[in-house]
Amino acid sequence: MVKCPITSLPLPKPRPYHSSSSSSSWNSRLRSLARDGLFLDALHLYRRMLLSNNSPDRFTFPFALKACASLSLPSCGSQLHAHVVKLGCLLDSYVLTSLISMYSKFSSPHLARHLFDEIPHSNPNILACYNALIAGYTVNSLPLEALSLSRRMHRAGVPFHSITMLGLLPSCSVPTLLCYGMAIHGCCVSWGLDADGSVENCLLTMYAKCGAVDSARRVFDEMPDKGLISWNAMISCYNQNGLATHVLSLYREMENAGVRADPVSLVGVLSSCAHLGARSVGRKVEEYIVQSGFGFNVFLFNALINMYARCGELERARKLFDEMPERNIVSWTAIIAGYGMHGRGEIAVLLFDDMRQAGIRPDSVAFVSVLSACSHAGLTKKGLQYFSDMERRYGLRPGPEHYACVVDLLGRAGQLEEAYELIRSMPVEPDGAVWGALLGACKIHKNVKLAELAFGHVVELEPMNVGYYVLLSNIYTEAENLDGIARIRLMMRERKLRKEPGCSYIEYKERIHLFLVGDRSHPLSKDIYKMLDELEASMKGLYGFEDCNVDAGNKDDDAVMLAAGVHSEKLAIAFGLLKTKPGSEMVVIKNLRVCGDCHLFIKLITKIVNRAIVVRDASRFHRFENGVCSCNDYW
Repeated sequence: MVKCPITSLPLPKPRPYHSSSSSSSWNSRLRSLARDGLFLDALHLYRRMLLSNNSPDRFTFPFALKACASLSLPSCGSQLHAHVVKLGCLLDSYVLTSLISMYSKFSSPHLARHLFDEIPHSNPNILACYNALIAGYTVNSLPLEALSLSRRMHRAGVPFHSITMLGLLPSCSVPTLLCYGMAIHGCCVSWGLDADGSVENCLLTMYAKCGAVDSARRVFDEMPDKGLISWNAMISCYNQNGLATHVLSLYREMENAGVRADPVSLVGVLSSCAHLGARSVGRKVEEYIVQSGFGFNVFLFNALINMYARCGELERARKLFDEMPERNIVSWTAIIAGYGMHGRGEIAVLLFDDMRQAGIRPDSVAFVSVLSACSHAGLTKKGLQYFSDMERRYGLRPGPEHYACVVDLLGRAGQLEEAYELIRSMPVEPDGAVWGALLGACKIHKNVKLAELAFGHVVELEPMNVGYYVLLSNIYTEAENLDGIARIRLMMRERKLRKEPGCSYIEYKERIHLFLVGDRSHPLSKDIYKMLDELEASMKGLYGFEDCNVDAGNKDDDAVMLAAGVHSEKLAIAFGLLKTKPGSEMVVIKNLRVCGDCHLFIKLITKIVNRAIVVRDASRFHRFENGVCSCNDYW
């Protein structure tokens, strides 16, 4: 804890309200220290100034107050405020704005407002004071107060400045206040402030956080001069809103415009590569990182590890991890999560233990990763031990996300009653994910009664989450409960719910090829369906037709009555077989869980074509090779 260096000092003696040559020298040194971020040294210098009988003036206090605010020393700030009053500097606009900013940084906006209300409106620098308090309200997450003050400012006839907008726009960065942000945008245009690059970037960020992607893109496209910050803001906007394909398209535009990406840009691009499984794009980004001489950047390394792990290249992710000169908690969590997603839980738990032995204290995110890894690999005993360690050894209180992992862990192991009792004993309110994990376990073990109980809770918490309705419908289908299926379909119709369509991606020549269920829009559709017909004919000849029957209960709503070969992952695989080299491994990304029909279908394909096929579904990775899946049919 930083100790205030000016505590208990006597008040300085009043001096004439002007800067002497001696105080100018002190002020120059004080300004230099504050500018260089040496805030504690600046306050020690202020103390020496007082002890040497040199009185501070209106040029001294802005630097001393900034240092105090940066070090979060409220008692020191109170003393400095007293010195300001004693020396008659309170009416100076620079001192006033420094005090307002200081109290705002101390999370005391009420004190900042009290100061502001005492400022006469005739003060020639009232605009700076408005700007300081608006920014203070925004920093303290008080958007309505910031907007109210801006309206008062407008009524008082105080002209807005770009600095005003930079303080005000972040307060509108929540969807409920987007209408205010759009009104402010209109004012920026009217007053010609939208041509300021900082304001434009702020508008981009506001629209991104509100999910107004089209508005953000319009701002971006209308910018006459797009700097690196603007490109990064737009990449971030697409990333935040889950538009990974747009990120990669924008990255290509950025390259064509001759703008060199920096680590901030590249982290966003790698995140999108991870989401889409675009590993060839990710490899080129890694090459660019090496060529650009960024050297070791832990954020880039972590993004690369996550990208390769999520693109199916776990060995490459591990190689990068092993080569890191320094690893932080994010590095360890990324590689642990990678092994967990690939069903290699034994290695994930070894890495978790290695992390602890290396002196890295696991956080709540790391525990989610290792508990999930234990669940995917069926390591029930180990997972329960880690869950116990969270609070007992590390003082971390488990949250709903940890309980959801443990419920899934117990449920997959067939311990449904234990999972239910765990939910009932939770010290925190179970959320939809917790009850959803129990519902998923009931499907695995065909427990209709407990599934209905779990469904009753989950639809109260997430009534518009269509996945849970479909899950219970599938449980009823397997139990041949026609009344139950009819009830679920009626509920879905009444609530106007429709299941998310299945889609799958496969990368070819740095382009993402997307397939929907029953898709015939691809230019190679005829060849794709011909390939599927040939594969199914081979299966019938080798294994008998009954081995590749359709599990209609697991099919997408739009595909229940279609032929077996129309699920999106089948189309993506057929395309991959047509376009990629024989014998090479292919990776397919699916947005939903792989159904039983497709799981069997892909296992049989690998024996026919003698190739490894990796499928990443909504839950985990499946590596199919020689008729066997890495999940051991445990997914």
